[in-house]
Amino acid sequence: MRQKAKTPEPRIERAGAWLRDAHHARQRFASLPADLAPRDAGEAYAIQSEYVGMRAAHLGPVAGYKIALTTPAMRAMVGLNDSIAGDMHEKAILRGAARVKAADYVRLIVEFEIGVELAEDLPAIGAPYDRAKVSQAVGALMPALELADDRNADYTNLAAHALMLIADNAWNEGAVLGAPVRDWQKIDLAGLRGVGSINGAVVGEGHGRDVMGHPLDALAWIANNLATRGLGLWRGDVVITGSLVTSKFPKAGDLVRFDAGELGAVELHVD
Repeated sequence: MRQKAKTPEPRIERAGAWLRDAHHARQRFASLPADLAPRDAGEAYAIQSEYVGMRAAHLGPVAGYKIALTTPAMRAMVGLNDSIAGDMHEKAILRGAARVKAADYVRLIVEFEIGVELAEDLPAIGAPYDRAKVSQAVGALMPALELADDRNADYTNLAAHALMLIADNAWNEGAVLGAPVRDWQKIDLAGLRGVGSINGAVVGEGHGRDVMGHPLDALAWIANNLATRGLGLWRGDVVITGSLVTSKFPKAGDLVRFDAGELGAVELHVD
């Protein structure tokens, strides 16, 4: 079962509310006021938890997780020395061919990922996890498209707001999942080639090894990240493991597709 969240400090609660209101007002991504800004990664994740909890009223409970900044180059760009985790809400996880409205986002981002569905729990008490341990808990794999919103962030200035990426839930707004592949064990996940396209034109490609060396190494990373916060992964949770293709910014009218080889394909229509 999921752990009960601790009662937040008043400052952390106010920071979560500030983020919620900034999103509601469609404000540009920016740092929290100085008196509310996270002083370290622990506070940033506490603010994220508070903000995510406030969104649960209309998006449902947390049902999965994302991983951001999975490459050294991306981490260096924002001034962090580790990847970051974000939560995904139940109602924001879409399955099969899906449609979203571009107007519902300040600036929609789509990323091209391998998704994991858990068949067994990975509780905090079981940490540290490695690829071999987490693979035993995997029930299915599938192609996935992450939905995110950078709220017109200034990418040249991200290093000044590095902890804000954590607090702002790594910009996640959900995911689109393809059909689950339950007989995945014989697939070469490191060598798996994924191709992203928009309106039939290829916009990038990559391999499973481009994400932390192996998608299941990414799964182990997030299990360990959660464990440091006293949290676990649970049966039925979904994890999207990081993009094989650089982020894209689709517009209304676009058809986004991710073909993940033996894992199949998934599509998103942007209205």
